[in-house]
Amino acid sequence: MRAWQVHANGEPDQMRLDEVPAPEPAPGQVRIRNHAAALNFFDILQIQGRYQDKPPFPFIPGAEVAGVIDVLGAGVDGFQPGQRVLAIVHNGGFAEYSVAQATRTFPIPEGMSYPEAAAIPTVYHTSYLALEQRAAMQPGEWLLVHAGASGVGMAATQIGKAMGARVIATAGSAGKLEFSRQQGADYTLSYSGTGWVEEVKRITGGHGADVIFDPVGSDVFDLSTKCIAPGGRLLVIGFAGGRIPSMAMNRVLLKGISIIGVYWGAYVNAHPDYLAKTHQALDAMYRAGRIRPVARTYRLEEAVAALRDLGARGVSGKAVLVIGSPAAC
Repeated sequence: MRAWQVHANGEPDQMRLDEVPAPEPAPGQVRIRNHAAALNFFDILQIQGRYQDKPPFPFIPGAEVAGVIDVLGAGVDGFQPGQRVLAIVHNGGFAEYSVAQATRTFPIPEGMSYPEAAAIPTVYHTSYLALEQRAAMQPGEWLLVHAGASGVGMAATQIGKAMGARVIATAGSAGKLEFSRQQGADYTLSYSGTGWVEEVKRITGGHGADVIFDPVGSDVFDLSTKCIAPGGRLLVIGFAGGRIPSMAMNRVLLKGISIIGVYWGAYVNAHPDYLAKTHQALDAMYRAGRIRPVARTYRLEEAVAALRDLGARGVSGKAVLVIGSPAAC
């Protein structure tokens, strides 16, 4: 099979598209003939050697795939060869075949394309955990989603609307603001400069945002503390802005706010049943037309260009590799 391999840490253009043996599923695993594989910013960090998970060389990046089950490992029940599935894999996604734990493999809903399916696991599961479990968001609350045109911002906007929130999304360009509106944001604001803080207050009638979804950090986090509602919840998703912020605790005390970390990988490792619960909820939202991933597609051979675009913040929604015939997706 063809697979992108990292032989030494560096930039994505140092990867090689190699011919390697297809992996064999261990007990409890399935092998998937991939039709699509999603990309994430952490793939770039892992290739560079800057991510906490440092697999031995050579390794195949990629954590999300969608395709057709090819082979069942020993002891796997509930799946069959030929079944359409999406899966969370521990590396190995940028390839024609991947193996996944059966417990991290889920049927693809009818009508969902393979690129849409590959775009589901990381960003939609993260956003659902953040809003449903960590923030306990309620219908009618104000939700402020930063980086609304990113993959995780897209997911948070759609899920927030599905949960009955009033959504304000921020982004850095007119095109990305329009993209956020298309995902259901009620209001969109440019987060260039500081003027968006007063706009959030104005839009909410002086109340502020009840829940703030922040994958950016840096100055965006600092400014968010100035427009959060009393008793609000500020969700720390990541630090795409580069600087890891800190905060004066008197602001937490005086406004009675909560700063809540959302580390999806650690949470699902500690609560393995939560994956299936989340996927069931997301499946229902998709079937009801409340969520729909937006994927910008590239061919498998274009993985380097896709990662370059992703790293340059040039992708709205998710970047996804199409593997094999585009007609099959």
